[in-house]
Amino acid sequence: MTSGPATIAVHAEEARARRALLTRSAAIASMSVAALLLALKIYATARTGSTAMLGSLADTALDIVASLVTLIGVWVAAHPPDADHRFGHGKAEALAALVQVVLISISAVGIAARAIEVWLAGGRIEQAEEGVVVSLIAVAATLLLLVWQRHVIRKTGSIAIQTDHVHYKSDIFLNFAVIAALLLDQYAGVTGADPIFALGIAAWLGWNAWEASQHAIDNLMDREWPVEKRQQLLDTIRDNPDLQGVHDLRTRTAGNRDFAQFHITVDPNMTVAEAHEVMDAIEASLLTKFPETEFLIHTDPEGHVEMDSDRPVDLLTEGVDADFPEQTKPA
Repeated sequence: MTSGPATIAVHAEEARARRALLTRSAAIASMSVAALLLALKIYATARTGSTAMLGSLADTALDIVASLVTLIGVWVAAHPPDADHRFGHGKAEALAALVQVVLISISAVGIAARAIEVWLAGGRIEQAEEGVVVSLIAVAATLLLLVWQRHVIRKTGSIAIQTDHVHYKSDIFLNFAVIAALLLDQYAGVTGADPIFALGIAAWLGWNAWEASQHAIDNLMDREWPVEKRQQLLDTIRDNPDLQGVHDLRTRTAGNRDFAQFHITVDPNMTVAEAHEVMDAIEASLLTKFPETEFLIHTDPEGHVEMDSDRPVDLLTEGVDADFPEQTKPA
């Protein structure tokens, strides 16, 4: 490999180290905020007797567990490849995200069950003002956390942090719902407002769990890159004068790392060394656009057809998904 790709690889390793530091900081910040809010909501639930506040408390308690899972996930994902995990540990983030989804779902079911119980019993709340103050503090702390998480997601694309971010975004609505429930029940005399809002919170959490699960499942199932990203890969190498075609492109993402493999066709009269130089040049150009991606490039002589196979479709001329035309439209 030439010095160009080697230098870019070093920079990519430095970028992965920075990414690991950012994701860990976001996970630790998440745990800290959850611990603060847990203490405040235990107090508020005891003072108000609100079902909506109880739901918010249960959600925060699970936040601590989920944040711990996130911290473990991003820590494991940051480990470099080893003898047992040659492709790295990136999917630990997707596993952490799925654990969070399960916890969010359990929280939603528990809140809904408690809300229905209180609704049927006709319970009322007390000391609403203290619950409102606690909820406003929770909103302020959560907003600060969301700002930092958003920064980390923009820099790293972490699936685990994205899932945590979705959960904490729902917490903003959850806390405002608690405030509305407290005020309507105690000051406006709206009977049943508290459990009704709690049911709404449960439904919102359930929807967020479903949304978050899709990203983690796509990661674990090795879903192909989006069409636009695959096309960018082809456009990056299209102008190489020694490249005569590209086929059998396969891509996937594992946590914080992308992988792409494909075949290129070159002049059959090239020596092995010359063909290797073409691959090096293609890899170097790709690493400038996809610095944290591992590429596997196979070289074929022009006109070569595998035994018992049809002539390969050239993706440079036929389109990025010519092998699977039913997938040419973005999902």
